[in-house]
Amino acid sequence: MNKQKRIEIFTRLRAETPNPTTELNYSSAFELLVAVTLSAQATDKGVNKATDKLFPVASTPETIYALGEEGLKQYIKTIGLFNSKAAHIIRACKILIDKHNSEVPQNREALEALPGVGRKTANVILNTAFGQPTIAVDTHIFRVANRTRIAPGKNVIEVEKKLEKFIPEEFKLDAHHWLILHGRYVCIARKPKCEACIIEDLCEYKDKVYT
Repeated sequence: MNKQKRIEIFTRLRAETPNPTTELNYSSAFELLVAVTLSAQATDKGVNKATDKLFPVASTPETIYALGEEGLKQYIKTIGLFNSKAAHIIRACKILIDKHNSEVPQNREALEALPGVGRKTANVILNTAFGQPTIAVDTHIFRVANRTRIAPGKNVIEVEKKLEKFIPEEFKLDAHHWLILHGRYVCIARKPKCEACIIEDLCEYKDKVYT
């Protein structure tokens, strides 16, 4: 995998989806924070179903905190790990109210200090809500980066660092969304759709699947 191939890969992904974004429904940085926290080990579709009912009722740190854990659980109980997620979100709301004037912080350290927010979630918030060129490596991106050899690595941090190093600057802001969409719909886990892949001729995966 060389620089020219990477440029062509992202040029094609950009041409296919010029304005990519998250598939989570949100209308503020705080709503995105809640949605991403809920999305761990859950589908975006399942999260949207819950937040479509929650956000019209409570969509700020104050209003969600006022629900309390038990009140919040009533809205998110269809989502996996809802008990711990409710606890994390309520505690995060309190910290946002007390320490950040109810605003979602725009730096990684402050974000990662919030309950339920790890590096991946922080990267999603920084990228999607605040337009920073961070790359949140989830299972889809990890798979695509390794299969294609765009940025092979043994763990998510290694892949993240390599993606940051190898992705040309002009593509960095949207790269995370393109790779997620590609992994979710084309380069899927069990049987990648190689024959329908727009970067198949550039990909260095040795076990390509054709029907």
